[in-house]
Amino acid sequence: MSLKTFSKTQHTTAQTNLDKYLEVAKEAALRAGIILKEQFRKLDPSMIGEKAKNDFVTEVDKKSEEIIKGHIRSHFCDHDILAEESPKTRNDSPFLWIVDPLDGTLNYIHGLPAFAVSIALEIEGELAVGLIYEPLRENIYTAIRGGGTFKNGKRIHVSRSQTLSTSLIATGFPFRIKDVIDDYLRVFKELFMNATGIRRCGSACLDLAYTAEGIFGGFFEYGLSPWDVAAGALLVKEAGGEITDFSGGNQYLKTGNVIAGSEGVHREMIKIIQGTFKD
Repeated sequence: MSLKTFSKTQHTTAQTNLDKYLEVAKEAALRAGIILKEQFRKLDPSMIGEKAKNDFVTEVDKKSEEIIKGHIRSHFCDHDILAEESPKTRNDSPFLWIVDPLDGTLNYIHGLPAFAVSIALEIEGELAVGLIYEPLRENIYTAIRGGGTFKNGKRIHVSRSQTLSTSLIATGFPFRIKDVIDDYLRVFKELFMNATGIRRCGSACLDLAYTAEGIFGGFFEYGLSPWDVAAGALLVKEAGGEITDFSGGNQYLKTGNVIAGSEGVHREMIKIIQGTFKD
């Protein structure tokens, strides 16, 4: 077999595997979505706990996570899983699933219909599969490394807008790290003065999905967790966008500081943000 033929065969096999991983992620998200929809606006106060100041968890978060982890492990028992509501342990697997079973928990608690399931897969440290599922609207955003980004099976792209002045920007408030609020508000003010408008949805993964779809021209947030960002990061990249940490590097899963958007909007945003924040 020639090297050229071998390389093509290897590529086809790898792509088939990624398709399989994405299908398992989709099945897991849809199963978790059933319980999220069933319990929406039906929570009893006894089902809600506070992990830290203003950081809540519900029995629905935990059940959703159990469903997702169980489904993944039924197919790939040797893969690692990093999930929001579970102990943070790692083995030696080159495969790491990064799971947020309910992104937008506070919205969910208060009956605000803006929440989602986020599932990503890293292979040897590189994001390879990303999926965000919006249960109430039944939207599924998917991406495979090198294969583009899709919403309900239709290809999507980041905004054509390349300037803040023609873009709607999304953000999230640093509720876990309130000592940075003055710096955050300084950045917020400058972006507010330059952008068409700023929106705060309360779900970082949806902000990133909407950025990949071109609804938002850009998105930034401080102090996120890997499960908030991983799937959405791949969606943005595969939709033709830029995503970095505040220094312009690719350590956003570690720092939790994220800037995403079309190339031009990202360029304007990072200039403003770097005037205040340093990773």
